[in-house]
Amino acid sequence: MSTQKNYKKTLIACYLGFITQAISANFAPLLFLTFRSDYGLSLGQVAAIPLVFYLAQLAVDLGASRFADRIGYRACVVASQFLSAAGLLLMALLPDLLPSPFVGVLIPVVLYAVGSGLIEVLVSPIVEACPFEHKDGVMSLLHSFYCWGATGVILGSTLFFALFGVEHWKILAGIFAILPLVNGFHFLVCPIEKLDGGEPSVGIKNLLRTPIFWLMILLMVCAGSSEATMAQWASAFTESALGVSKAVGDLAGPCLFAVLMGVARLLYGRFSERLDLTRVMLFSGILCVGCYLLASLSAIPVFGLIGCALCGFSVGILWPGSISVSAQKCPRGGTAMFAFLALAGDFGAAVSPTLVGGVAAAAGDDLKIGLLTATIFPILLVAALLILRAKTRKERKRSSL
Repeated sequence: MSTQKNYKKTLIACYLGFITQAISANFAPLLFLTFRSDYGLSLGQVAAIPLVFYLAQLAVDLGASRFADRIGYRACVVASQFLSAAGLLLMALLPDLLPSPFVGVLIPVVLYAVGSGLIEVLVSPIVEACPFEHKDGVMSLLHSFYCWGATGVILGSTLFFALFGVEHWKILAGIFAILPLVNGFHFLVCPIEKLDGGEPSVGIKNLLRTPIFWLMILLMVCAGSSEATMAQWASAFTESALGVSKAVGDLAGPCLFAVLMGVARLLYGRFSERLDLTRVMLFSGILCVGCYLLASLSAIPVFGLIGCALCGFSVGILWPGSISVSAQKCPRGGTAMFAFLALAGDFGAAVSPTLVGGVAAAAGDDLKIGLLTATIFPILLVAALLILRAKTRKERKRSSL
């Protein structure tokens, strides 16, 4: 007598996987000044830390399209958790053990960046392969856990540093490492299905020849750009616009941004069966354009903060929504499709904040001018969604004839 598989265990493991990714992406940036004072790192070396993180994650996104199916989802996703745990633990140890503290920081960053990249590529198809109803809602709820994880890292770290002092950050790194370590064993035993029910995917070459796939890639680039730009510059923007301390800036900027982004994903996950995904994404894209314009053009600081915060709500559905639309439009895209989507999203997330910083520096450190430049990404996203809706209408007319 066969026992029924409990896919809720799989979903919980995937929730915790995204929280692990949030820890990997958000913990080290809170320690940049500490790294400078404790290890004597230059500003250039500190700036290299997030660059190495994103480059390693991009490399995994690209490589996973080839090796994930061969090795298997379970082995790869378990490795993602153990690599993340190892990276966090070694972050507290290697800088003091190696002759070069900078190398001691970069090695753990690479380890948990590889884990983060595997999480990003694998967790979405793992959930997509589970027999859940209303997959787009489940996907939105799933991605909301990255937001809750980011919020928890910022709030938890701020509280820990206030109570025990930032000099004890190594203990906090060890505490954070417990979650992926435990979740790795969770992934070892939960049910994991093959994407597409075992049917062969179209293959990378055929996927790259599909016009709709490139429209999905454009959506992901713009979604990643729209989300990461404001998320990464929110603290600096809040501090410069309102003249508050860094602690207040972190809470009013990136923390509030992450909370509202999570709320948007949670709401769509709750009401997805009643909503049209592309219509919600189109509304969100238009709202995102408005938020960037409000933040960059408003002469009143409080309105700029409102634009920054509401931007979190506006981008909430864009990334998971683009993944869900891609799964609907390219149902046989396979792991390669999810890997390329993650690659596109990460590419946008890496390029756009850098563009904003460069434009702002050229404009005399005017961050508002930099953010105004980034408005092009949600505008392109809205244009891509309009093209997608037009194509969908044409397909429906043809099928009705």
